[in-house]
Amino acid sequence: MVKLGVNIDHVATLRNARGGCEPEPVQAVFQVIQSGADSITIHLREDRRHINDRDLKLIRELINVPLNLEMALTDEMIDIAVKTKPDYVCLVPENRQEITTEGGLNVLRVEEKMKKSIKILNENGISVSLFIDPESDQIECSARCGADMIELHTGKYANADNSDKEAEFLNIKKSTDLAISLGLIVNAGHGLNYQNTARIAAIEGMNELNIGHSIISRSVFTGLNEAVKEMKKIIETAGGI
Repeated sequence: MVKLGVNIDHVATLRNARGGCEPEPVQAVFQVIQSGADSITIHLREDRRHINDRDLKLIRELINVPLNLEMALTDEMIDIAVKTKPDYVCLVPENRQEITTEGGLNVLRVEEKMKKSIKILNENGISVSLFIDPESDQIECSARCGADMIELHTGKYANADNSDKEAEFLNIKKSTDLAISLGLIVNAGHGLNYQNTARIAAIEGMNELNIGHSIISRSVFTGLNEAVKEMKKIIETAGGI
């Protein structure tokens, strides 16, 4: 069964908009878990625009499901991960001016640094995922670097119009097959919502889908529990492709 990882970053975004303490991300985490999430994803950005260090510390201490910490490939973030010990980290690119992550990590460009960082994280009991575009050279480089898993960036698929969507979907499916053949666990995420998730969940060998913005958006109208349950049902009922 494909797992659902829920990203709760935008609960913190809403809190930070007023500079107060509401809504509380930790409370959201417990509701998400009670509603069927298999893991929790948080992105500790260098500029701390949503999740902050206090959130990370509390969530790590309190939850009993896997914690996926998204973070940039920097010495500061590697040190934070080693100290807090999330179950796994997902290394992502960061651009201070971007609204959301705009694309996958160029692993080829940072191959040597990546190998050293993965070694440090693995030696501290932390599995490593790389957030990459569904491209064969990036997948092959991820395997060379020693990554445990990858997260395929599904943004192009999510944003494609009808004429291009099938090609983008087939590319994700082909990339999944390649990654599995190289011994990588395959996750996917970015732009997935209540209309386009089922096809990705149905790909043979897919391990986990990490979804945040659409679930938090839906929760404004349905409540967080129901929003998570709806997404979980979509994933559970998706047929294999």
